[in-house]
Amino acid sequence: MEHHYAEFNGIRMHYVTHGTGKPLVLLHGFPEYWGVWRGLMRELEREYQLIAPDLRGYNLTSKPEGVEHYRIQHLVADVRGLADHLGLERFNLLVQDWGALVGWNFLLRHPERVERFMTIDITHPALFLRDLRTNPQQQKASQYMLLFRQPGAAEDYFHANDFAAGRQEIFGDARRHGALLSAEQEEEWVEVWKQPGALTAGFNYYRAAELGPPDGKGHPGGGNMLDDLNPEQFLVRAPVLVMWAEKDTALLQCGLEGLEQYVPDLTIRRVPDATHWLSLEKPAVVAQHVREFLAR
Repeated sequence: MEHHYAEFNGIRMHYVTHGTGKPLVLLHGFPEYWGVWRGLMRELEREYQLIAPDLRGYNLTSKPEGVEHYRIQHLVADVRGLADHLGLERFNLLVQDWGALVGWNFLLRHPERVERFMTIDITHPALFLRDLRTNPQQQKASQYMLLFRQPGAAEDYFHANDFAAGRQEIFGDARRHGALLSAEQEEEWVEVWKQPGALTAGFNYYRAAELGPPDGKGHPGGGNMLDDLNPEQFLVRAPVLVMWAEKDTALLQCGLEGLEQYVPDLTIRRVPDATHWLSLEKPAVVAQHVREFLAR
């Protein structure tokens, strides 16, 4: 796996490439980094050139100070900057968690750049924001977002007891559902969290988007990431694959209700025995769904 850097949009982005073939860009989530895709990259190395960046604020990519630097417009511009740097006029995009919210927003703003779109457990942003505003089950599952938006409290929670929350909720949960994570990989991941400013940058995604359920203080729930778009821009022309881990307790399947109204060319693949960390737990399953979808 080859490591590279590129400068654009006011940041220096680190990204990793691996494999040969048609380019496939991978966007990680919170609190991840490019390495979350390592198993999948090995599964697909003979068929695609995999391109996995560290998103703004993560690992070896720049970490601008200030919540305003993590608004969705900057995150979308980063994806465009990477594509332009690589000379990718049109490309396939595979995304998860916050990387999926960034990816969907890139797709809505630059539909001409995306050939096919693949997302894990994150529905169209209009539907996700709908459920944060109106669905009691998703609101209950998303209470953690209110903590993540609190300056200081979020960082203290994650730092506590040598990152015990992350170790248990990510590594422990993923291993219980089949992930093959070595002790060395776990410590590499923890080192990503230890970098100065990294955790604050990750939480700033939530803060900048005002993402979450109603806060009891006047915020009705949802977020601001679509505020600069017209409803006509919500319709997706590209073929979309949604892979859904049915044991994900943070992102609920209610988000699929009404998706076909926004995505006419829609494929849904459910994975019954996987959690939020699907790409870690079942890289071979994800790879097979990707192959089938891209071979259509």
